[in-house]
Amino acid sequence: MQSETIIYEASGGIAEIRLNRPHRLNAVTQQLYNELNAALGVAEADGDVRVVLLTGEGRAFCVGADLKEHKAGRTAYDRRQYLRGEQIVCKRLLLLSKPVVAAVNGFAVGAGAEMAIASDFILMAESAQIGLPEVSIGTFLGGGVTSLLPRLVGLAKARELVFLGERIRGDEAVRIGLANRVLPDEGFLAAAREFAGRIAGKAPLSMQLAKEQLNMAAERTFDAALTAELEAMTFVGTTQDWQEGIDAFAEKRPPVFKGC
Repeated sequence: MQSETIIYEASGGIAEIRLNRPHRLNAVTQQLYNELNAALGVAEADGDVRVVLLTGEGRAFCVGADLKEHKAGRTAYDRRQYLRGEQIVCKRLLLLSKPVVAAVNGFAVGAGAEMAIASDFILMAESAQIGLPEVSIGTFLGGGVTSLLPRLVGLAKARELVFLGERIRGDEAVRIGLANRVLPDEGFLAAAREFAGRIAGKAPLSMQLAKEQLNMAAERTFDAALTAELEAMTFVGTTQDWQEGIDAFAEKRPPVFKGC
């Protein structure tokens, strides 16, 4: 796909989406939200894509809103559409049928942090930092972070991250359950691609069901979870990938899943 603010490349089961405004540290604009949403739609529709890798071009993942875009002359409707753009993107990241890996290089601040939090995995470079400064500068949080963050780190730590607005590094983010792994700065993107590639090798229908049910865990009773799991197990047992997994295990070889 052609885009001014997004680089999209797909190969080996991975759709790599890079925010491409490095001269502004990938600060977000309405155009970026629109084009990112379109890129996620392309990845969703591509049967060869098993996982999405989201990262930033240049020195940062995303430093939040581009304040130069918030200038006089914008109507209340314009401002609301811009804010709604982030909500749409973050919801899409959360509900995408394929796992999303956020590879945080440099700063992930404000909307950048919120997009990372809406992803399924957060990988952070050693020098990267993530933070939510909104309350500190008189604005407010978006992207569903008030719902997602307490699930990840607990209510007490979520309050601390939001009220203080401090940026934290990868080792602290992993310690509190916000991020999954810290990777060396040198070769960071290659290591993130390797991580995404390991996910891409798993059974896609099983991954889709697992993502849906894990995301619903906080809203379901235990009995409802058991019922959903039973339906999922019954369904995957009808697929070719289930038989491939059984055959590969018996034959002591890696399975080759086709998503059917």
